[in-house]
Amino acid sequence: MQTEVHKLSVTEKIGYSLGDLAANLIFQTLMTFLAFFYTDVYQIPPAAAATIIFTGGLIGACFNPIMGIIADRTQTRWGKFRPWILWTSIPFGVIALLAFSTPDFGPDGKIIYAFITYVLLVLVYSANNLPYSALSGVLTGSMADRNSLSAYRFVAVMVAQFIIQALLLPLVLILGDGDKAVGFENTMTLFAWVGIVFFLITFITTKERVKTISGQTSSIRQDVSDLLKNRPWLIMLILTVLVFITLALKGGMYIFYFENYLSEQQVAVFLEDIGFNSFILALNSGLTSMGLTEFLWPKDAATSGFSLFNAGGIICMIIGIGFSKPLADRFGKRDVFAVALFISTLFILAFYLFPSDAIGMVFLSQILHGFFYGITIPLLWAMIADVADYSEWKNNRRATAIIFSAMIFGLKLGLSIGGALVAGILAQVGYDAQLAAQSPETIHGIKLSVSLYASLPFLLGVGCVCLYEINKHKETQIEQALNERRSAAGLAQVE
Repeated sequence: MQTEVHKLSVTEKIGYSLGDLAANLIFQTLMTFLAFFYTDVYQIPPAAAATIIFTGGLIGACFNPIMGIIADRTQTRWGKFRPWILWTSIPFGVIALLAFSTPDFGPDGKIIYAFITYVLLVLVYSANNLPYSALSGVLTGSMADRNSLSAYRFVAVMVAQFIIQALLLPLVLILGDGDKAVGFENTMTLFAWVGIVFFLITFITTKERVKTISGQTSSIRQDVSDLLKNRPWLIMLILTVLVFITLALKGGMYIFYFENYLSEQQVAVFLEDIGFNSFILALNSGLTSMGLTEFLWPKDAATSGFSLFNAGGIICMIIGIGFSKPLADRFGKRDVFAVALFISTLFILAFYLFPSDAIGMVFLSQILHGFFYGITIPLLWAMIADVADYSEWKNNRRATAIIFSAMIFGLKLGLSIGGALVAGILAQVGYDAQLAAQSPETIHGIKLSVSLYASLPFLLGVGCVCLYEINKHKETQIEQALNERRSAAGLAQVE
């Protein structure tokens, strides 16, 4: 392996992070609103929606190892991974728009259309995001610099998450003039254009520096054999699945929690008491005094409360991300990740204890969960990049993309299971989008989903991290050994 001694510039870190912002405008929409879009907007039965999300996601997940093999063997003047960001930028935007469109088909036609567009979307997402993620492992050979890159990257992710979880429903209502179907289409058109531009910026501003030494290639069989012998990789794969089950389950169920469990009257009182309604009035007064159009925030308390709830959590996640690098540099990624994930899980469990009128406690728990979970966000992907180094250290062969492909397989599998659980639980507890009020059994199932059910995968994830062997000492050992190996290879080539 030959690499430059290079410290990543702020421009390159920002340029790289914009790619994740673009992808997450779509990914966060899938994770948070896909079940809601299928059941409440496109009027697909919950059981059919669960089947689409799980089956389509599983197809996309199984494509990831294939994409990893392809990416690792891509050879262009731009590198292995950057070209895929360029090639998939326009298809990604177009297919995302199609997936959130609502053509006027019959019941069976809707299911078929939703399934086809969802499968296409998860496939193009893999072709884009897997090389993008692997790119972080070849921009620099410095593990410390990767911590910094991950922090930049996941601030961008949180910006995208803020836009989706706090502002998507207001955007849908504004751009659709109250029609959610039209609003989703117009909003996704906007996201598609933004995404294409940001992917191009990522392609232009980044450079692959960690390159394979001539003759250090491996067969597909060797790559797979290396993976199966790589214990840290197996642990990170299981961890990734578990993390994204929780994220998809609680993220997809929160909108139902606000619309069906929490007291709408008490949410309205809470928004008034904290000055949120006054803030919107003052904002609109300022806008109209300058001759501008008012900011159209949703009028119903459930939608307003849900958007503000997400906004508070995301802002605190961004604050948590700011603590991630210094804590990881001092204590190591593994230990910081395990402690922060465990504490964040406690605040998910707390949702089970809250009565429907305890709005302040619901918001406080979300804020504290967001802060501690935010600490873990950059560390997950930085740890996966470290696993690629661990594999090279052990096997004298580097297969960055196939390692990341397995993790994105885990992400997709977790997302598919979690998303399918949202729709499946709704079907199991008798949720009916046409009813003005849901049954007590349905409401209790929703409450369990955002608390007890959502906390279990996180708790199992904490147990997985305790078995992960790349602690701070081993990080330093691997980095030093690889730097010596790369330097020797570079000297040999000069001679």
